[in-house]
Amino acid sequence: MKARQLCYENYPWYTITFANFVSLATYATGILLISGLGIIPICFYIGLILFHEVRLLKTGCTKCYYYDRYCAFGKGKLSALLFKKEDPSLFQARGFSWYALLPDILITVIPLLVGIYLIIADFRWILIPLILLLIILASYGNALVRGSMACKHCKQKMLGCAADQFFNKNHK
Repeated sequence: MKARQLCYENYPWYTITFANFVSLATYATGILLISGLGIIPICFYIGLILFHEVRLLKTGCTKCYYYDRYCAFGKGKLSALLFKKEDPSLFQARGFSWYALLPDILITVIPLLVGIYLIIADFRWILIPLILLLIILASYGNALVRGSMACKHCKQKMLGCAADQFFNKNHK
């Protein structure tokens, strides 16, 4: 039997800093890859990022235990500045699916596909390390943040998290 995990009321600054560093580095790497196509694709990609972040703040954070607190990403405080709190019992009820995960996936897949296209169409050596960096951030970086730093200490997970149940249904 596992020992009871420590749940944070407010995450420590180093977790928030590292989690946001991984996210911002992923976005920046994506922008650098997409910049090979010009300013209009960059604007669309930044729009996708903003859509994703605002959607998360509005539909997830407003129902989360960490609303007006510092979650692993610091978004509970930000959400409280922008949106009204909603019923926390709706957090678990909102469900989770691959469709809900699509904006997250697209933020990585779009620049990855653009990078592969640019390697074929207009090869530049800088594309290879950027693609590798994006893959590392999206896989190992994200796994480190969510697996070891965020979800492991999340009070909302203990109260009920559809994403946790979706990804860990075989472990329960």
